[in-house]
Amino acid sequence: MVSRVVFGRGSFNQINEIIEPKRLNERAPFIYLIDDVFKSNTNFISRISLLYDDYIIFISSEEEPKTTQVDTLVEEIILKTKATPSGIIGIGGGTAMDLAKSVSVMLTNNGSSEEYQGWDLLKCPGVYHVGVPTISGTGAEVSRTAVLSGSKLKLGINSDFTPFDQVILDPELTCGVEKNQWFYTAMDCFIHCVESLNGNFINSFSKSYGKMAYSLCLDVFLNDDLNLEEKQNKLMMASWHGGMSIAYSQVGVAHALSYGLSYVLGVRHGLGNCVVFNHLEEFYAKDVAQFKQMIDKHQISLPKGICKSISQQQLDKMIDVAMNLNPLWENAIGEDWKSVITRSKLEKLYLKM
Repeated sequence: MVSRVVFGRGSFNQINEIIEPKRLNERAPFIYLIDDVFKSNTNFISRISLLYDDYIIFISSEEEPKTTQVDTLVEEIILKTKATPSGIIGIGGGTAMDLAKSVSVMLTNNGSSEEYQGWDLLKCPGVYHVGVPTISGTGAEVSRTAVLSGSKLKLGINSDFTPFDQVILDPELTCGVEKNQWFYTAMDCFIHCVESLNGNFINSFSKSYGKMAYSLCLDVFLNDDLNLEEKQNKLMMASWHGGMSIAYSQVGVAHALSYGLSYVLGVRHGLGNCVVFNHLEEFYAKDVAQFKQMIDKHQISLPKGICKSISQQQLDKMIDVAMNLNPLWENAIGEDWKSVITRSKLEKLYLKM
């Protein structure tokens, strides 16, 4: 679990006093991985005090994070930094969160990050790392997974060493998020809850978090009485609780299929989940109906036909990626999932999208 968390509007202003006691020495910098949407936001950047050799690396979130990107960042930091960094601070959406977690652990584990895609493969704890989400829904701020696309598949680095040591949850930082992105990312949280609550790995711990997050999502998207600040606050809490729910259970069908879309077609994770979930009445009928109600209410137009013109080779690769995610299918279907989830079934599902 994340050992320390601060929540509240304006809490980002505490970042300097939070991290400074963790500084190893004057030669060991804090390195900030920040979504480049903030690159020209001088008001925001000025709130970060760079001391000694601290520096910022701006990260593009246009594409899903990759193992090659992690390896490049780690190499850059090793070559530039005179000592082991005091810490890595990720500021942004899911991409920045997952890169910060990945870079932290790869600074202390040998080899390529691709070697650690899977479950509990890391040997050593990472350097101190802090997560500051600026959009709500991914749950990356709380999860033990750093999802990366490698040369062969999209799969997370899943380890007890991955979660952040400190998280700062400031709903004010979500101001100005574009409407569609706000919706797609929030639905990532909603889908986390659906897959956790309906899965075989559910337990009382994850159920309590999942039910809370599910309720918060419905409140944010269907309750007209909430003002903007209340929506921001509740959605950030929903993201946290949804992430906690899957941290102690697992995701399911939508995420498995979404990983295939993302790996082959480069579809962003939140959007990919929405595109997939829209066709999963067979698995989550009641929740898909709620999802469609929220789409209609907020006038969201999901892209259609994204798999219409793909090659058979691309389709086969998407199916390969999806079917490689055994824990997700076991959670959703059961240990005998391969008798239910066939390549033919997945092909038909993808071709609907």
